[in-house]
Amino acid sequence: MSVVDVRRQRSNDNCAQNRSHKELVSCVGWTTADELYSCSEDHQILKWNLLTRKFHLVSKIGRIEKSVEAHKGAVLAGRWNYDGTALITAGEDGQIKIWSKSGMLRSTLASQGSPVYSVAWGPDSDRILYTSGRQLVIKPLQPSSKVIQWKAHDGLVLKVDWNSVSDLILSGGEDCKYKVWDSFGRLLYSSSSHDYPITSLSWAPDGEVFSVGSFNTLRLCDKTGWSYALEKPNTGSVFSLAWSADGTQLAGACGNGHVIFAHVVEQHWEWKNFVITLTKRRTMQVRNVMNDAVDVLEFRDRVIKASLAYGHLVVTTSLQCYVYNSRNWNTPLIFDLKEGTVSLILQAEKHFLLVDGAGLYAFSYEGRLISSPKFPGMRADILNAQGVSLSNDTIAIRDKSDEKVILLFDALTGKALSDGKPLTHKLEVVEVALDQCGPSTERKIALIDKNRDLYLTSARHLGREPKICKIGSMVHCMAWNDGANILCGVQDNQLTVWYYPSAVFTDKDLLPKTLYIKDGR
Repeated sequence: MSVVDVRRQRSNDNCAQNRSHKELVSCVGWTTADELYSCSEDHQILKWNLLTRKFHLVSKIGRIEKSVEAHKGAVLAGRWNYDGTALITAGEDGQIKIWSKSGMLRSTLASQGSPVYSVAWGPDSDRILYTSGRQLVIKPLQPSSKVIQWKAHDGLVLKVDWNSVSDLILSGGEDCKYKVWDSFGRLLYSSSSHDYPITSLSWAPDGEVFSVGSFNTLRLCDKTGWSYALEKPNTGSVFSLAWSADGTQLAGACGNGHVIFAHVVEQHWEWKNFVITLTKRRTMQVRNVMNDAVDVLEFRDRVIKASLAYGHLVVTTSLQCYVYNSRNWNTPLIFDLKEGTVSLILQAEKHFLLVDGAGLYAFSYEGRLISSPKFPGMRADILNAQGVSLSNDTIAIRDKSDEKVILLFDALTGKALSDGKPLTHKLEVVEVALDQCGPSTERKIALIDKNRDLYLTSARHLGREPKICKIGSMVHCMAWNDGANILCGVQDNQLTVWYYPSAVFTDKDLLPKTLYIKDGR
């Protein structure tokens, strides 16, 4: 018994209204192996073209610049790398090919016996993630480098995505589940089984949330996999999802021929007795939980990023930055943004940091530009809250070109700290955090490395070799208190608080006596 592969095709007629018949189709006939005519009781004859092995390079005005015979059989997936210099395609023939932006074949990266349904570039465009039946494969572009492969789903893997900021991987399959992985193939989250296969998924650019599409289903999740919102649009299967560059809007390609648009709202920010909610794209509600007083903040353009801490709310739109003092919500300080979309806002007591595609900028709460740190090979577009930290006097940045290195800058001048030497750890660093209190000479930096070990060291070591001391293991995330140099973290299945982490520099045996541990389940 053979399996028949049934596909819904579209007519190649130029008229939008003639893409399919409106009445019973009574007759079909082939003219070539790839061309078919059909006639119907709607009094139309349509020509169908089954040639799908090409990809087309198209200009913004819609002109086809070049058509390339790419695969034997259908081209199932194609993705540009992050700087737009290379295109990868995957096909029904099981081949994965890399092309120049002019459509010239550079290499065939892989060839396997089964169709490749989805591909994604690694964060540095030096690795490719692709599907192989029920497995996922990460293949470096360097021929001698190690390939990582693992079983990901109990059915065919249909879609993958890889975020350049968080370095996390998404997969969705015919087993009706979506999953979150790290770049070593370790499972971080698996959803429960849905009613239908997962047909699309996509990370928001900043890696904080992602969207999932299925039959008549659109879901928004945070980066840990937990669902924020579920919509049931009448769309058929959602076959592709794409985020706008600022991460506020989402578009979906639907099985019923429609394109759906969605906007992220109802985001929350909390600080002390204030709760702020993004109620519409250009409107925020401020609620004081002490007296239930409510203020409404209106913006000229849609809100892209916001941060609430240290008595100030910082909001960026596509064109401007608004700075509110929590004592007066009526008169914000407003200044224009020079560059494009802000991807990250960090706050300290005396100033805040904005990150966009062009650089990093430290501002006072009066809107004055204080400094703009720069370093060789800087890629501001992939900086995130785990890789950058701000205090009143110091800015710490994990070096993406060598993740064992932490670059340290004076927040007030933007210059590298006095001795100019970066901080170098023995393993790759995944998260950094500066403490917030006390004089600059005693500034400490906590870091979590690839093994999930937590270390503490001095940010300003004044020419001396810095002492790096381990204070915890299996630490998943951490945060400093903003009023005292107390550190907390999720450690295995526990919440751990280090009341006085600097005790490790005096006597390691004292450190366990300064801990508060609570079961986190």
